[in-house]
Amino acid sequence: MNNWRHEYIITNGVRLHYVTQGEGPLMLMLHGFPEFWYSWRHQIPEFAKYYKVVALDLRGYNDSDKPKAQSAYAMDELVKDIEGVIKGLGYNKCTLVGHDWGGAIAWNFAYKHPDMLDKLIVLNLPHPAKFAEGLRTPQQIQRSWYVFFFQLPLLPELFVQSNDYQFIETAIKGMAVDKSAFSQADIDAYKDAAAKRGALTATINYYRNAFQPKTFNQSLGVLEVPTLMIWGEKDDALGKELTYGTEAYVRDFQIKYITNCSHWVQQEQPSLVNQYMRDFLGVAAFV
Repeated sequence: MNNWRHEYIITNGVRLHYVTQGEGPLMLMLHGFPEFWYSWRHQIPEFAKYYKVVALDLRGYNDSDKPKAQSAYAMDELVKDIEGVIKGLGYNKCTLVGHDWGGAIAWNFAYKHPDMLDKLIVLNLPHPAKFAEGLRTPQQIQRSWYVFFFQLPLLPELFVQSNDYQFIETAIKGMAVDKSAFSQADIDAYKDAAAKRGALTATINYYRNAFQPKTFNQSLGVLEVPTLMIWGEKDDALGKELTYGTEAYVRDFQIKYITNCSHWVQQEQPSLVNQYMRDFLGVAAFV
């Protein structure tokens, strides 16, 4: 981590924090809930060999600005943030990597600005149309109980912060297949990020905007951006069946399943995730 730089960029009316390493074409990494840039700690040094890697704190998270309005976390605003970051860093396009909510933003960005992407990599977050289908099934509704719970005012914040943010430890380490992938320092880092003033409401507001039509849009056409999906098969929150049929929505599509791996795929199986990413990006032979 000594070679990582912590920097800020102002875009779309917010100041966003990010960690960066490397030089070259841009690789932009978008984390999920309840994480922050730290979820990419195993990928940053690996891909800094080939790219300028930028691991963002999404708006509302960790050291980025936390607007108070719920509407500030609508998908349109999140997509505008990514557009502004790419341009603000002096690039016209990037390789975009997203996990969980970062994956949802990445899918939506790819449809809105396909010309700004070289390639797209999404980890454990289905295509928006497939997710919309899934949310009409009893099994996915049961898995996504927290999405519905988070629609309530105030109670979710109280629940998440209770008992020293035990929810976060249960969500991350409790769901993991290989629990040794997360040290207590890792869990504490996530708890500390969530405990920053305004962060809990901000991050839960992503879910309070989740049922807007643009978040999980079923009317999307065929995406022309080459796309890799990596999927930990033992994801308690998102069923593997949500990946089936994705090739109907993406012209150049690859999927790699990882057995005995949870939702937190890039942290639990970093070597395999990095290998699949390198192969897809054509950098496997580089040193």
